[in-house]
Amino acid sequence: MRKLKASLVATFSAALLLTLVAASPDPGHAKPLRLIRDAEVESIIRAYATPLFQAAGLSAQAIDVYLVNDSDLNAFVLPGLDMFIHTGLLIRAETPFQVIGVIAHETGHLAAGHTATRGDRLRRANRGVIVSYVLGLAAAIASGRPEFGMAVISGGQDIALKGLLSYTRAQESAADQAAVRLLNGTGQSPRGLLEFLRILGDQEVLLSSNQDPYLRSHPLTQERISFLREQVRLSPYDAAQADPGLVALHARLRAKLIGFLEPRDRVLRRYPPEDRSLPARYARAIARYRDADLDAALSQIGALIAEYPDDPYFHELKGQMLFENGRIAEALPAYETAVGLLPGAPQLRLGLAQVQLEANDPNLNAKALGHLAEVLRQEPDNSFAWRLTAIAHGRSGDVGMTALALAESALARGQGKEARQQAVRAQKILAENSAGWLRASDVEQAAVRMARRQ
Repeated sequence: MRKLKASLVATFSAALLLTLVAASPDPGHAKPLRLIRDAEVESIIRAYATPLFQAAGLSAQAIDVYLVNDSDLNAFVLPGLDMFIHTGLLIRAETPFQVIGVIAHETGHLAAGHTATRGDRLRRANRGVIVSYVLGLAAAIASGRPEFGMAVISGGQDIALKGLLSYTRAQESAADQAAVRLLNGTGQSPRGLLEFLRILGDQEVLLSSNQDPYLRSHPLTQERISFLREQVRLSPYDAAQADPGLVALHARLRAKLIGFLEPRDRVLRRYPPEDRSLPARYARAIARYRDADLDAALSQIGALIAEYPDDPYFHELKGQMLFENGRIAEALPAYETAVGLLPGAPQLRLGLAQVQLEANDPNLNAKALGHLAEVLRQEPDNSFAWRLTAIAHGRSGDVGMTALALAESALARGQGKEARQQAVRAQKILAENSAGWLRASDVEQAAVRMARRQ
């Protein structure tokens, strides 16, 4: 994720969940839509998706990919080059090529402009729907404690399930054809997409309310299956050996998601103690951590670090375990090592900055600001990073920059009134025509425009 259109700070590594409730005609059946951030999972999805985006003539940096914490088999795209992938799909996919096939299909929708008609429907929908889905699913993290963000869509329809994400059969056929071209163009077989559609085909006998959303929004026909079966036969890459690197990445991705999201007993059934593979050990370490067995969790992740000392995500997980159990001083070197191994990952830097600020050591304040500046360079609309920046400036006694950072945080969350108040406050404190003052003026104007639209 290069950028965030709103403060999507739900993350494994900072123990946050952002919950959005997609409204339906019956409020009792509203569908929660929870988004998560995780540096490792995002990196793997990017490895799958970037060649396809490039082959489609789309800028990989311009497409935001969001992870939805939901067991449904689903993926969808929205106007504005936003792609959403459910964790249920990632866990259910047995091979990376099934996920890649789905991404190729969704990329086909983007490249063909099939989401454009949704823009008209969204503009006719409830304003909360537009803010939540088109402007990036805005978070409402008002407190200084990164615990939970909640935004509630108040409207008359369930977007994900009631039609705004649905395609015609002609559009589905066109997206399949585009997917085949993209997969062959990147040296990959369409077999993965065919396998995924066969998984969905097993659900066609289910009542609509029990089917996965992907099947309801992406009409499945025998013509589609026949087309893809023939394209697999014709593909010059169907007999190619699977990339062992991608296979290993997918095994790690599934293990991490399962370890974090599924009950401990189910994790251990999937990855019994006799399974000594890296993914199995990874999943069990996470499960122990979630089960509050910190000593066992630290021992298991420590063993993985001893074998793979250059793996940044193992160090990150160790830091998370320690940080969330109040052992700040021990968490700090783990996060520092993770960032040293992978300095370009904004989520790792964000975690390190948070630990540095929680350490309450004045000597670490400037370092935290440096890491936050790099996070915001890559994700300028990351509301949580702006909030931490405000804390760091506040501790330094820089009241003007504190107000500016709070204004930026509010703007990223879609809170125009608060953003304007803080921007005006910043301008009164900062030196006129300084860089900070000029930015505060820009934020004020943006906040005024936002308030007019709300």
